[in-house]
Amino acid sequence: MKKTTIHIVLLLIVMIFSQLNCFSQKTDTIVHKNGNILKGDFKKMEYGIVTWKMDGMGTISVEEPYLGTIISQKQFEILMKNGLLYYSSFEASDSEGEVIITVGGRKVSILIDDIVEIHPIKGNFWQKFSGNLSLGGNFSKSSALTTIAFSGNLDFRNKKTSFNTDWFLNLSYQNDSLITNNSQVNVAWQHLFKNKWSSLLALGRSQNLQLGIKQRYNLAIGAIKDITNNTWSRLYITGAMTGISEKSFDPNSQTEQDLAGVIQLAYDIFKYTSPKISLKSNITYIPYFTGDRRSRMNFNLNPMVSIFNNNFKVGFNFYYNYDSNPPASSLSNEDYGINLQLTYSLN
Repeated sequence: MKKTTIHIVLLLIVMIFSQLNCFSQKTDTIVHKNGNILKGDFKKMEYGIVTWKMDGMGTISVEEPYLGTIISQKQFEILMKNGLLYYSSFEASDSEGEVIITVGGRKVSILIDDIVEIHPIKGNFWQKFSGNLSLGGNFSKSSALTTIAFSGNLDFRNKKTSFNTDWFLNLSYQNDSLITNNSQVNVAWQHLFKNKWSSLLALGRSQNLQLGIKQRYNLAIGAIKDITNNTWSRLYITGAMTGISEKSFDPNSQTEQDLAGVIQLAYDIFKYTSPKISLKSNITYIPYFTGDRRSRMNFNLNPMVSIFNNNFKVGFNFYYNYDSNPPASSLSNEDYGINLQLTYSLN
């Protein structure tokens, strides 16, 4: 199956998921600090923004500073600033800015401001999915150069566990000839532990014409540590060991098998006052332990600003890839690019 066909199938699947969500019951309640009461469907809370679905209004965003209390009989996974993880429904609190949850069979009042994330763990199966779809590109008539970029992610979240799939496809054509191909697909499994630690198991495939990589497969196992995680930002570090199988564009080359380390530092920011702005960035260092002396470095920067509503965003994606010892068929030891994007958020 061609990659473009796979991407189309993924797009159709997530569109179906989003339509099925329309049939979920709106049984939750939010009380604003100004006294207004909203009836609807509590989807999630991340970076200080509650994703809320109402009949007639569709999906809206409610900012955490305006929440008086929350009422819901559904079960949620509740992540606190101190790293504690609770599983409970919500009851109204008499104190503004607080909510009552059940911990160990007893009722406990907690500050909404101390909550980092809220995700449903029971109920509609499709509500556990979320993700983003981004499309961008450029065209220059003078050089007959066309660039197409398609990226996105699809996440499935269950109790303490999440499955994440993300993909990136960047193609450049000149006079109907493919001159640049940079693509990658990753699938990851994460399990949350105490004290802001998570385990990681990831599988990926990538291709880069500029760096001479026809296909590269990697299987990584490691851990993630949250350094800071609050309602407006998350800073975390990942450490892993990865096995790599790599084939270059040289038809006479052999498939290389290597063992390497992975160190990644990631920083996400979300400003929930209008206009809503988000920025995701990460830098990854990959030192090889086998084969010739070699190291790789990847950097990604993805700022976005909301338009119309919180589901639609515009922004750009900048990437930089460096390889200290690329295959002989490579055109360079570095590759970088920037693409304008229109992004739609699911759930």
